[in-house]
Amino acid sequence: MNTKKKSPTSEARPEDKRLSIGSTFAYGFQHVLTMYGGIIAPPLIIGAAAGMKPQDIGLLIAACLFVGGLATILQTIGIPFFGSQLPLVQGVSFAGVSTMVAIVNGGGGIQAVFGSVMVASLIGLAITPLFSKIIRFFPPVVTGTVITTIGLTLMPVAANWAMGGNAKAPNYGSMANIGLAAATFVVVLLLSKVGNAAISRLSILLAMVVGTVIALVTGMADFSKVGQGDIVAFPTPFAFGMPTFEIASIISMLIVILVTLTETSADIIAVGEIVDTKVDSRRIGDGLRADMLSSAISPIFNSFTQSAFAQNVGLVAITGIKSRFVVSAGGLILVVLGLLPVLGRVVAAVPTPVLGGAGVVLFGTVAASGIRTLSKVEYRNNMNLIIVAASIGFGMIPIAAPAFYNQFPAWFSTIFHSGISSAALMAIVLNVLFNHFKAGNTDNQSVFVAGTGRVVSEADIACLAHGDRYENGKLIDCDGKEVPVQPASKQAEH
Repeated sequence: MNTKKKSPTSEARPEDKRLSIGSTFAYGFQHVLTMYGGIIAPPLIIGAAAGMKPQDIGLLIAACLFVGGLATILQTIGIPFFGSQLPLVQGVSFAGVSTMVAIVNGGGGIQAVFGSVMVASLIGLAITPLFSKIIRFFPPVVTGTVITTIGLTLMPVAANWAMGGNAKAPNYGSMANIGLAAATFVVVLLLSKVGNAAISRLSILLAMVVGTVIALVTGMADFSKVGQGDIVAFPTPFAFGMPTFEIASIISMLIVILVTLTETSADIIAVGEIVDTKVDSRRIGDGLRADMLSSAISPIFNSFTQSAFAQNVGLVAITGIKSRFVVSAGGLILVVLGLLPVLGRVVAAVPTPVLGGAGVVLFGTVAASGIRTLSKVEYRNNMNLIIVAASIGFGMIPIAAPAFYNQFPAWFSTIFHSGISSAALMAIVLNVLFNHFKAGNTDNQSVFVAGTGRVVSEADIACLAHGDRYENGKLIDCDGKEVPVQPASKQAEH
């Protein structure tokens, strides 16, 4: 009998599991539906700010789908030095939307946006080795905090979708929209309860289908425009002209790139925790390089900065499907959607409230995954509780009060307006301050530490005799007789 143990390198990684072709593409399509609203929002906003015609905005959307698909395939399949080989969906980063709109409104136009994205991404590519070395500063107290914050910061997105997605629409927040979102939410829960594992894992996708059917029956879905426009269209390189390069725009975009690197690092670590696989500095570096390479190339095809989508991290957690090849299939679907605008229009016709109903479960699952990680953290005789408390609280500030940083310098506002970046930076700094620089630390250095466990005073223990026990709310001595307990008010009199 061969009793030789397998080496760790020879053991199969959870993310390398392969499913059947049908299951792979079904789960991949579920990933596409989950992130579709997020990936089309930036080109819609930026295109509108640039005063583009609807057909030009449609071209931007198709380009973002196409590039997002290619970036996803690079991230999941990987080539030497590029790609984390984790189930991460890539797409246009929302972190840079406000900066890009500012560049457009500042007179630079869409060409200056593309130029700044290219240069800033190349600089980001050069500095990724620095970011990949921070893995030692991401213990569970930091990763759990960041994962929890990712889920919490995404909840406003789900709520906005559930209300209709467009705050200017007359039916925004109507009972019809919220009711449709609630129906989708209930279907997700019911399908998750079904004993069949395949149905349970596809609960999000199936719930979206059911929600869309309900919307069609009630007249809340409109597929009439699906046939309008080109059937097939390949993204034309530099369709809006050659990029221009402005120093101020590049500096502004570089700040966005730093935020993107921080968020992607957090997402890589988060999905590593969920998949239960090893994530080291080299893997983070490969993932960040894939991010930056995709971002640098994307302007050629009329797209913007690329980053990992946090909502899809939640989908991995809720379905339990850890295979990176499922997400690769989703990337291939995105590429096809980018080449076939007609299919993109079909997916776009899924009512936003349906996405919102599913999003509540998805994003809540991300937060729950973070809480599960935090439950493994030791809180006694250290400052971990205040690290978690301060970091999550700091991350919630821009969510609770979006205008909080409006009066701060632009570079500061850009970084800290993201709740994920805020929490990640605060958790890293506090972890270094309290857990790496231990000079001056004591075993009980804060009221936060004292409150982390049960405390009994020495005086209380001195009053007990050998054999005393507490049963049914009464103090019983070793002979089985009840010991009278003096009320606190009487103790105060003495």
